[in-house]
Amino acid sequence: MHQSHPLREVIDLTDPDRNIIFNLSVEEARQRVADGDPEGVRAIDGHFALVARRGETVRMARSLSVPMRYFIVKRVDGPALVVAHRIDAIEQWLKHKGFAEQFHPTYTRMVPAHYLTEIVLVGCPDPNPKYVRYFTPERETLPTDRMEIGARYIGAVADAIEKRLRRLPEREPIGVCFSGGIDSGAVFLLTYHLMLKLGLNPSRLKAFTLSIDGGGSDLDQARRFLETVDLQLFHEPIDVPAEWIDYQEAVRVIEDYKPLDIQAGAMLLALCRGIRERYPEWRHLIDGDGGDENLKDYPIEENPELTVRSVLNNRLLYHEGWGVESIKHSLVYSGGLSRGCTRTYAPTSALGFEGFSPFMLPSVVEIAEGIPFIALTDWRHDRLYSLKGEVVSAGVKAVTGWDMPVFEKRRFQHGGAAREALASRLPASEEVYRRAFQEVFGG
Repeated sequence: MHQSHPLREVIDLTDPDRNIIFNLSVEEARQRVADGDPEGVRAIDGHFALVARRGETVRMARSLSVPMRYFIVKRVDGPALVVAHRIDAIEQWLKHKGFAEQFHPTYTRMVPAHYLTEIVLVGCPDPNPKYVRYFTPERETLPTDRMEIGARYIGAVADAIEKRLRRLPEREPIGVCFSGGIDSGAVFLLTYHLMLKLGLNPSRLKAFTLSIDGGGSDLDQARRFLETVDLQLFHEPIDVPAEWIDYQEAVRVIEDYKPLDIQAGAMLLALCRGIRERYPEWRHLIDGDGGDENLKDYPIEENPELTVRSVLNNRLLYHEGWGVESIKHSLVYSGGLSRGCTRTYAPTSALGFEGFSPFMLPSVVEIAEGIPFIALTDWRHDRLYSLKGEVVSAGVKAVTGWDMPVFEKRRFQHGGAAREALASRLPASEEVYRRAFQEVFGG
């Protein structure tokens, strides 16, 4: 018979400065997590990763954009719970405290976004955590009018950006990771519009576009976008050598092995490195990550596990994967964007930036889930893929008055340079990335 011991200690290695909370202090938000009330946690407005203890119950909660992991340490006087943003932070703590032999990356657990994760009386044997959903947006609640949908959706995005701008130091510059695509284009125009509205100096704003060895489709697209709206003076291409695209380094930083996320993360690492070398003191970046997930704008044909019916019938599928109750749910990684958020969070953090995406806020995701996708697309792929441009451009027009250019979707890793130029630097096979991950952690 196993003897259970109560939890002795919680070691919180997360960075409180990574929480961007608009309506509460971090401590007030943490108290809501400790209370375990899903409605109270849902009312936290912002990006956050919080851990709190109430007696022998530990509760953790995070939004989409901030990863949070935990690990149970076996000690003679009772187990301890280590919580951090990253796997390597947990590994380093264990080594420092003399528990290195207990570590393996697959023993860490990712707190899934949109759930309170509860652990009670952890010990021997370790109990499974309890998951309590705190974010349950209603589906298909909006009318079928694209103009109204766009105004609601982009209005929420603008509200998030405005809150972020109001909290930034008055004279610090702001960079938008800018490809000229739908999401980064909307973010840039909204940021510029709101800076004028708030009386902020727009010269603080730049649109950074990655270019590999002077090439790439994104560079031309970004230029055309900004020329169309006559804002090309804000454009700043970041030209880097192809040698900077290093998938092994991306695996180490992102701590994952999914090809599309590692490829995108490798490109973002190069962009952030280029900005950092040019501007050593730059801190604040805004990006459009999460926009594709919100509008379900991924090529379904590329994933044999998906059909248009599974995409449109399952709430938050691109955000959360198949869900915590699914056999396909990964305890180590979570699922969907809840897992993939590290492709943005880790590269920006590694280079000393404070990133922000308005598309990942619950207030924005909630409106996106309310879009009547089935009625608007009639299950047709082509209508689904065109919907995002229609909705976002209509919303940008309603909020800012700008007629936003809309270009065909292209992944970040395909826009910095010609595909053939990066084929050897960003392999297609997942096995290559898995081997690189094993080399990082010696597993």
